[in-house]
Amino acid sequence: MSVRDGLMDQVPRLRRYARALINNRELADDLVQDTLERALRNAEQFRPGSDLRAWLFTIMHNVFINQVRKAGARAVHVSVDDDVLPESEFAVTGNQSQSLEVRDLDFALQRLPDDQREVVLLVGLEEMSYADVALALGVPIGTVMSRLSRGRERLRALMSGKQPGAKLKVVR
Repeated sequence: MSVRDGLMDQVPRLRRYARALINNRELADDLVQDTLERALRNAEQFRPGSDLRAWLFTIMHNVFINQVRKAGARAVHVSVDDDVLPESEFAVTGNQSQSLEVRDLDFALQRLPDDQREVVLLVGLEEMSYADVALALGVPIGTVMSRLSRGRERLRALMSGKQPGAKLKVVR
């Protein structure tokens, strides 16, 4: 199976990880697209017989890190007083049917440092092995285990409200 054939099988996993990592559907889809574009452009670098998923997550990790670094330099400022944007652009629709626990977990995940959140999502959500996560992120397995342990502990504290600044969103 070629890299091109295997990419389509990995898109749902890439999208799920990107959405959990970024917490913005449009930006996550852009990250997936950038990852797939880079993978296709560098398909000759993939070693047949190795794990395509780990290779793709490595690419996604690198693209994400590059985007985070560039974001600070090109942050967009939108004036709330600007008449160009309609007020409806700032409105938030009510969706009370959404699970509160999932919302709180997502809120807590976003409070984790990037390095811990990446490992928690790759191991917990994507069910990748420690070795695959280490390969994807370019860190030793011990670092993966340490980040995972610290990330899980911090998530527990955030979800229980014992972590400073752990006040979860209040629905009114």
